[in-house]
Amino acid sequence: MLTYPHFEPTFPREKWTLPYVLEHQATVRANKPFIQWTDENPALTYAETNKVVNRLAHGLAAQGVKKGDRVVLFLPNCLEYVLTWFALNKLGAAEVTVGDTYKGDFLRHQLNLSQAKIIITSDTLAERVAFVEHELPHAQKLILWEDPEQRPEGETKLKRLTTQPFSVLYSDNDSNPGVEVSTRDIAAVLFTSGTTGLSKGVLMPHAQLYLFSEQDVQFMELTEEDTYATAFPLFHGNAQFLTVYPSLIAGGRCVLYRRFSASDWLGRMRRSGATVCNLLGATMAFVLAQPETAGDKDHKLRCIYSAPTSPDLAGKFRERFGNKRFAEAFGQTEICLPFMSLPDRDFPPGACGVLVDQWFEIRLADPETGEDVPEGQLGELLVRNKFPFTINDGYLGMPEKTVEARRNLWFHTGDALKRDKDGWYYFLDRVKDALRRRGENISSFEVESVVRAHPAVAECAVIAVKADEQGGEDEVKACVILKEGGKVTAEEIIAWCDPRMPYFMVPRYIEFMAAFPQTPSEKIQKVKLREAGVNANTWDRVKSGVKLTEELKRAKK
Repeated sequence: MLTYPHFEPTFPREKWTLPYVLEHQATVRANKPFIQWTDENPALTYAETNKVVNRLAHGLAAQGVKKGDRVVLFLPNCLEYVLTWFALNKLGAAEVTVGDTYKGDFLRHQLNLSQAKIIITSDTLAERVAFVEHELPHAQKLILWEDPEQRPEGETKLKRLTTQPFSVLYSDNDSNPGVEVSTRDIAAVLFTSGTTGLSKGVLMPHAQLYLFSEQDVQFMELTEEDTYATAFPLFHGNAQFLTVYPSLIAGGRCVLYRRFSASDWLGRMRRSGATVCNLLGATMAFVLAQPETAGDKDHKLRCIYSAPTSPDLAGKFRERFGNKRFAEAFGQTEICLPFMSLPDRDFPPGACGVLVDQWFEIRLADPETGEDVPEGQLGELLVRNKFPFTINDGYLGMPEKTVEARRNLWFHTGDALKRDKDGWYYFLDRVKDALRRRGENISSFEVESVVRAHPAVAECAVIAVKADEQGGEDEVKACVILKEGGKVTAEEIIAWCDPRMPYFMVPRYIEFMAAFPQTPSEKIQKVKLREAGVNANTWDRVKSGVKLTEELKRAKK
C-alpha cells in the first residue's frame, strides 16, 4: 500500500519554532531576498526582515505584550501583518487571526473568545470594533495601521478603548529579544469557518505550525531558488503556513498581494517571477475563464498546489498554461496534512493524497459506531499525531468542543473520506453534509463537482432534504448559481448529470439562486440552505415527470 516517503525535516524537531528559523535564516542567508509586498516593491532580505521584526517585538513588549499573551490581528493583507505575526512569536505571544470581512456578532464572538487586551487593526476596520466595543470586556487598546488603499469615512468614535498609531511599535532596538520559546508554546489561534455553529479558535503550537509548513516544503519540493506568490488572506492557514512559513523554511522568496485577482493572476506570476503558487476551490476556474492570450505560457511556474484538483480543469490548465505539476494534499487547521500527493507520479482523479505515516496515524470510522469501515466505504477521518504538539492543542475557551473532538483518544475531524486498494485517499464530504438515499451513501462534494462542471454553472451546493416516502431517508437537492449570461434549465442539468453519476446520486430537486448564504469567511452556510428545504422556488424532477436512464431501463423490463 502506498504511503508518503519518509523525509528528513529541514530543521531538527527541537528547533521547530518560528523565532529560531527566522534568526537562523537571517544569519546564513542574510542578504537573500525573503518577503516582498507586491511585485512593485523591493523585497526585504532575511537580515532586514529579522531586524524589523525585532524592532516590532520590542515595541510590542513596551505596550505590555509578554510571553503567553494573545494579540488580535484584524487586518487586511499587508506586509505589516506578517512582520507583526513574527514579532509576536519572538515574544512567545500568539497571534489571533480575525478575518477582515468580519463584523457585528461574528466579530464580537472571536474578539471575546481571544480575551486579547490589544487589537491591531486598520483605521478603516476600527469602526467595526467600535460598533461592538460595549460588548468587549477584555479589550483595552487598538493599535491602528493606516490602510493606504482605503480611508475611513469619518472619525472612529470609541467610548472606552484607547488608540495608538502602528508607528509606536517601531522601537529603535533591533536586537533579538532573547525570549525562550519552545515547540509546545502556542504560536497562533486560527478560527474555523463556523458553517454549522460558532467558529472555534484552534490553538496551534509552534511544532504544529512548523510541521504544517515543512510538509508544504516537501510535497511542493521547495528550494531556496523558489518564489512563492499568494493573494489569499493571511488570516487563513493557506497563506500563513502553506506559503509564507514554507518560504522561510526553504530559504526562498515570498511575494504577497492584497487580494486574489483572476484577471491579473498571470500578470502577477510573470512580474513576481513566481515558480510556485496555490489555487483553491473555484479560483482555477476563475483564471481559466479569462480571455486567452498568445503569452499564456510565458511564466516561470513549475508547480501549483490546488485543493481540490479538478481533473477536467487541470487538463485545461496544462493545455493553456503549460504542462506544470499539480500537487494535492488534505488536512485541516487542526491536524496539518495527513495526506499528500506523491511528487513522482500523477494522482488518480479525485484523490487528495496518500497517508503521511511518518507523522500520523489515521482511521476511517463509521460516524455512529466508531468502528472501522471497509475499503472503499465512506468513513469519518480520525487522526493521532506520532510526535508531541504536532496537531492542535484544543479549542480556545471551548473545553466541551475539545473533549468532543478528542473522544476515544482520536481527533475526530468531521470529514468523510474513503481509501482505495492502492492507498490513495479521497475526500468525500463533511460528515454532516453527507447524504443517505435508499441505502446508498452520497457525497455532496461529488455531486457538486459534476453539476459545477456544466458550462453554464458558476457554483453549486448540494444538501439533503427529507424524503417523501417512509424509510426513504434523504433526497438530493442541488442549489445552483449560474455564470453571468449562463442559461440552462433544470431539465438540462438533469440531462448533464444522468450519464456522469450513479442514478441514485442525480438530484431530485434543483433550485436556481442568485447567491448562497455565507459566513464572513465566505464559506457556504449549508445549514441555512437546509432550513429553506423544498419551497416554491424548488424544481422537482419527480413531479415534472423527468425520467433517468436507469429508470427508463427498469420500466422496459
